[in-house]
Amino acid sequence: MARRSRSLDPAEWWSVRRAQNLKPATYRCPLCGYRLHAMSPHVLIAPEGDLSRRRHAHSECVAAANLPGPPRRPGLMARLLGRG
Repeated sequence: MARRSRSLDPAEWWSVRRAQNLKPATYRCPLCGYRLHAMSPHVLIAPEGDLSRRRHAHSECVAAANLPGPPRRPGLMARLLGRG
């Protein structure tokens, strides 16, 4: 996939989850601009975890874009010991 349209909202981090649907819908991948069929395996990306702004994208495009994930939170022990 060579064409890149990159029409993503600016965000500090992105949540990514797998998606596949049985409805006969077609989406446009925001990263490459090509069509994406809902019945094919793909991912949902949401800027800063805001699901109202989620977009359907090809898994390969998301991997190539290397979108930043959510910030890491301190682990359970750090929180229990007051370090987080």
